[in-house]
Amino acid sequence: MIERAHALAVPKPWGSADLRPWSNIQPDGHAIGEIWFQRRDNTAAGADLLFKLLFAREPLSIQVHPDDVFARSIGLPRGKTEAWYILSAAPDAKVALGLKQPLTPSELRASIDDGSIAELVDWRGVREHDVFCIPAGTIHAIGAGLVVAEIQQNSDATFRLFDHGRGRELQADHAVAAARAEPYAVQPAPARLTDVRTLLAAGEHFVLERITLPPESIWELHARRETWMFILDGEARTGSVNGSVGDTLFLEADRARLSAGRRGLTALLSYLGPKPIPELLRSLDGLDTCWMVHLRELSI
Repeated sequence: MIERAHALAVPKPWGSADLRPWSNIQPDGHAIGEIWFQRRDNTAAGADLLFKLLFAREPLSIQVHPDDVFARSIGLPRGKTEAWYILSAAPDAKVALGLKQPLTPSELRASIDDGSIAELVDWRGVREHDVFCIPAGTIHAIGAGLVVAEIQQNSDATFRLFDHGRGRELQADHAVAAARAEPYAVQPAPARLTDVRTLLAAGEHFVLERITLPPESIWELHARRETWMFILDGEARTGSVNGSVGDTLFLEADRARLSAGRRGLTALLSYLGPKPIPELLRSLDGLDTCWMVHLRELSI
């Protein structure tokens, strides 16, 4: 199964009217905050992962997502762990990850009620190509001036703690119950797997890689699990599907011939976890794709 994913534009009060170069969707007077990439066949089995783009002209709410156990306890099918890849960043752009210091549940609830949570989250500067894994339970926010590619569990379970006076509902009770009110745990650094593959994030729910293929090279992509490919630069052809910058392809249970264009191909690959698949990408040109690390070295 190989198909070009359908792009669904989602208006948000913090969104943007300029989605270039990542999308040609015309906002039609509405600020677009997110583009969700979905299977084209509405009757197809539901995907376990959701790939989307976020266009933050203004800061997003301070929020938290539940883990699977808490989500199911309140009737939701799954929790939401996610990872971000920064596509572009204004010079002063920031994200909030965790808190500056641990809080008790009562202290966290009081900070939501009086708005002081906005001063307690840990804001840090970001640059293009930075990567962050956001485990469920992490209090977080995306600041203004960012375009972000996000891979996540296929869930919209979000509890807002602070929303910059936009008047939208806060979910304080659920947020306190779901949150780990503590500093952000340092995540493993990206690891080079082969000459063309870099591991960006890996865990129970998904793996995220960046691939960089030489111009006009030919590969076999073994998408034995649900796999999403987002093109960052260059062009690609797989099966009968062509793709260029901003396109997202869905692959599953297939061995696909993947050809890079004249400018090569740089793309994000995300697929079901928990670990990288050594045989995911094989050169048909005889290029060296020697596995460079042992899985035990990746701290996943």
